[in-house]
Amino acid sequence: MTSARQLFDYLTTRITNYPLKEKQAIVHMLLNHFLRISNVDVLVDRPIAADNLQPDWEDVIERLNRNEPVQHIIGSEEFCGLKFTVSPSVLIPRPETEELVRLITRDYAEAEEKVTILDIGTGSGCIAIVLSRFLPNAEVHGWDVSENALKVAQENAFRLMANVTFDKKDILDPGTNDAVPAGYFDCIVSNPPYVTYSEAEHMNPNVLRFEPHEALFVEDQSPLLFYLAIALFGKKTLKPGGRCYVEINEHFGPETTEVFVKHGYGQVSLLKDIHGKNRFVRASIS
Repeated sequence: MTSARQLFDYLTTRITNYPLKEKQAIVHMLLNHFLRISNVDVLVDRPIAADNLQPDWEDVIERLNRNEPVQHIIGSEEFCGLKFTVSPSVLIPRPETEELVRLITRDYAEAEEKVTILDIGTGSGCIAIVLSRFLPNAEVHGWDVSENALKVAQENAFRLMANVTFDKKDILDPGTNDAVPAGYFDCIVSNPPYVTYSEAEHMNPNVLRFEPHEALFVEDQSPLLFYLAIALFGKKTLKPGGRCYVEINEHFGPETTEVFVKHGYGQVSLLKDIHGKNRFVRASIS
């Protein structure tokens, strides 16, 4: 292909298993990553220099048509304006989770004293790292049960110059409660596993086949397992006035809210995402 538009049209035609708008978005990501070709370059049909090193496009097309996420092919995803390394060991950051981060940054933007934050199930570290970067008074910790995920998170923190302390800890382990002093944290945030296995049949194969199931799914019999553990942990480890923020399954909004109400939290709010779906719970310790 000798021009941006020709290459864009060729790739869009050859990718077969996505709707048109999604295919176009994927191709724009590929062109920008591999050739620094922008959307405007495609519109004006900028020539591609003959010495411009290109990937094996047939291999890229084949991987996409096997439902491998484009983020795994290019190795990164943008989140809150920062570029995060991703791999099959971590969830690919989603726009909804950006909204969760914005809730926290708005609430703590004017904090003058140190704010101690814990991100439970940190994965790629995207939540913890953005909070560390955007809240100058924050002391941020990130926990995960996966050593491979923690390696990705540590790599991201180093590259993005974020000061986050990462540890391998399991919120479902009863001993975790005893490892943290009472009243230590100002803020606990988590995007825990919340998709039930019965919902899996409605999910895209690029998610089911290439993202870690331990970060996605919970048993149908206990869909609120992680929220209960987080609520109990927060009740002990949050300071008076401390807050807990969680991303949730849209089908269990009132039920998740009730978990925090029953365990003594006040000002419990069920909040919607940009699509109007129940997506977050914010709760405070009095």
